[in-house]
Amino acid sequence: MTDDIRASALRTIATERAGLDTLHAALADGLGAPFSRAVAMILAATGRVVVSGMGKSGHVGRKLAATLASTGTPAHFVHPAEASHGDLGMVRPEDVVIALSWSGETAELAALVGYTRRFRVGLIAFTANPESTLGREADIPLILPKATEACPNGLAPTTSTTMQIALGDALAVALLEARGFSRQDFFVYHPGGKLGAQLKTVESIMHRGGELPLAGLQTALPDVIALISQKGFGCAIIVDEAGRLAGVVTDGDLRRKATLSGGPALQARHVMTTAPRHVRPDTLAAEALELVNRLRITALIVADADQIPVGLVHVHDLLAMGVA
Repeated sequence: MTDDIRASALRTIATERAGLDTLHAALADGLGAPFSRAVAMILAATGRVVVSGMGKSGHVGRKLAATLASTGTPAHFVHPAEASHGDLGMVRPEDVVIALSWSGETAELAALVGYTRRFRVGLIAFTANPESTLGREADIPLILPKATEACPNGLAPTTSTTMQIALGDALAVALLEARGFSRQDFFVYHPGGKLGAQLKTVESIMHRGGELPLAGLQTALPDVIALISQKGFGCAIIVDEAGRLAGVVTDGDLRRKATLSGGPALQARHVMTTAPRHVRPDTLAAEALELVNRLRITALIVADADQIPVGLVHVHDLLAMGVA
């Protein structure tokens, strides 16, 4: 029984993978040109992308609209059955409509398709049938290659929906890249959860101002030790006469150099580590965490372009915000 179940799963994955291989080949050939035109149409539009589809294609359409919206292309989903009951008002002449229907003959899409033709709204189709109503009416039909459904009855949308999802992802990523959508732009639309935490900058979480354990090069060692204990970060940031970063004194530095002669006469410059690793305020929190893990340190200095220390990020700050 277990072997039969495993074999079924493997057949499903193999069938859907074959569909993706066929789609990949199509994009490298005849589908590539209309795909490029679809990207250009959306980039040129001053409105939003309106996505619609019925049944499983509708579920794919909702996912496509969400992916577009989160990657810099304003988009929303309109249910085709609701379109003729007032939701056509969500579609404006400056918009672009993407309609998904494997057969291209989904009756519920008729009102929306007709509306786009009447008011000259750009229409992009995801369909496998170029001779269908949707395939003929669309300004840009994206014709998906024929594929075998993984369902043994050939009825449940499986391979077909996988191919629609992949084509939608390809469209969203092409638009993202064309717009130069950056990781910081991505954070604007994903402020929550672990992903949002990873996309925050150290500037948004760093300790600053009076919290910083700052000391000068000639600060007496007992005062440096007292500063480290007072601030609680396990280190002191050492600056030169101009306030630029000169070094750092850590608990480790104090242990390693405990045998130095001079006692209380020692100064920060005698025990500090020069050229300490530091980051800019716009460094991503995820990058900061990778750095502290790799260097096996607990705190990271934040300095501006002039090498002036402006903040300090402790590993506990990174862990508390959910970066890891």
